[in-house]
Amino acid sequence: MTIGLVGRKVGMTRIFTDDGNTLPVTVLDVSDNRVAQIKTAEKDGYAAVQVAFGKRRANRVNKALAGHLAKAAVEAGRVLKEFRIAKPEDLGELKPGAKIAVQQLFKVGQLVDVQGVTIGKGFAGVIKRHHFGGQNASHGNSISHRVPGSTGQNQSPAHVFKGKRMPGHLGNARRTISKLEIVRIDAERQLLLVKGSVPGSSGRDVVVQLAAKGQRAPVKAQAPKAAAKAEPKAAPKADAKPAAAKPAAKQPAPKA
Repeated sequence: MTIGLVGRKVGMTRIFTDDGNTLPVTVLDVSDNRVAQIKTAEKDGYAAVQVAFGKRRANRVNKALAGHLAKAAVEAGRVLKEFRIAKPEDLGELKPGAKIAVQQLFKVGQLVDVQGVTIGKGFAGVIKRHHFGGQNASHGNSISHRVPGSTGQNQSPAHVFKGKRMPGHLGNARRTISKLEIVRIDAERQLLLVKGSVPGSSGRDVVVQLAAKGQRAPVKAQAPKAAAKAEPKAAPKADAKPAAAKPAAKQPAPKA
């Protein structure tokens, strides 16, 4: 299926493989994903699945949204996310009001793209924001060790070009980490363990989908090839003429 799940970043931990290696993993809680609406190309102009995640108090839901969720008999959530689908058969047996389990969409070993909002750092300088090296901390440099320095040009063009790396707001941006491997799936608690880090702090919402690029194809077990029986060569025909012998190469005459 081409749809994904909305989840919550629980935090990071590590697990051990059978050969004793340790893997850093991020735990994602993708439980209680509810189908709020199924859109079709005939009725809505495009095919998509609308998913509700989390909980929200009734007095925080306006009447329009409450009526929309009441049609599917779905409890209001703090996140309402749509996943477009390319083919109607990708819906499977999904219906409004149904819950999507993690084992329905993902398997161990698959690659996923995880989208989240990074941690906000506020106003930051060029060293923290753009990894500048800073100025010399030698004699004569007075309290300007971490400043960017001059940013303009000469008399011509006499202005600062757009896109110049300067101090400013850092973080709190939507980012996607691609091709994270699924290491383990806890179907009982609806937890997804992916190898590596995920944008955002613990407790923030994330969106998990199958990787758009570089998805690994499942390895198919090949049956052992049967040993081919050596067939006896056909006997030469009696009337077959023997092949003419090639004339011997001429030897160069010895020098006198």
